[in-house]
Amino acid sequence: MPQATVPVVMTFAGNDPTGGAGLSADIEAIVSMGCQAAPVVTALTVQDTRNVMRFEPVNPALVVEQARAVLEDMPVAAFKIGMLGSVENVEVVHTLLTDYPDIPVVLDPILRAGGGASLTSVDMADAMLQLLFPLAVIATPNSEEARVLAPEADTLDACAQELLATGCELVLVTGTHENTRHVDNVLYGNLRRLESFTWERLPHSYHGSGCTLAAAIAGLLAQGLEPFTAVHEAQEFTYEALRNAYRLGMGQHIPNRLFWARGDDEEEEA
Repeated sequence: MPQATVPVVMTFAGNDPTGGAGLSADIEAIVSMGCQAAPVVTALTVQDTRNVMRFEPVNPALVVEQARAVLEDMPVAAFKIGMLGSVENVEVVHTLLTDYPDIPVVLDPILRAGGGASLTSVDMADAMLQLLFPLAVIATPNSEEARVLAPEADTLDACAQELLATGCELVLVTGTHENTRHVDNVLYGNLRRLESFTWERLPHSYHGSGCTLAAAIAGLLAQGLEPFTAVHEAQEFTYEALRNAYRLGMGQHIPNRLFWARGDDEEEEA
């Protein structure tokens, strides 16, 4: 049999029983980039499309066992880090990442659920800044997360500079939470603003949009794209997933990350 050529992306995230965010979102986005998803469960959540009611972190030893079993068996080409659930899980993921320094890391520093529930603590945020940001090729905080992670900064530009100072190579600050007519995402690197991306502001609130973006970037890095190109293409994919979103529950819309699977035949019949 020919050697498999599908890149593997390992994602560390919580399980969302709605399928809208967390591991489910990551898997769909990674598959959409033509990759194999290797999901490592870091937390179990009780949530609906409106908010997270509670969560339980997975035991750190079990997180490590899940990851190492795959890493010793499959050629992982990229890591995506989402919700970790505890300081201890931040610490063990840091140890894993340092064992594989050549594998690019995409960090989505999730601090709150879309409905506002806190998914972290001050200690966890500090641990991410000290242990995970320095290992990341790219971090994708939204504007609210950037302000929490860099509380001394007085502008989003300054927040990004503080995050870059941790050693993170690139920071993409997303603007969906800002009170602006359009959504402005800004990419920073080399201690400066590199590029701004302006998107039409869509009419709804979306469950798992940040997961979708970060996982798509990881998938594209695994495919061999340069980070700057991966950021461009992942935003385009995420925008289409949101534009084709559907509302299944009583809260946020769920991105349709498989919008591309409708096929030309269906479009012609329509």
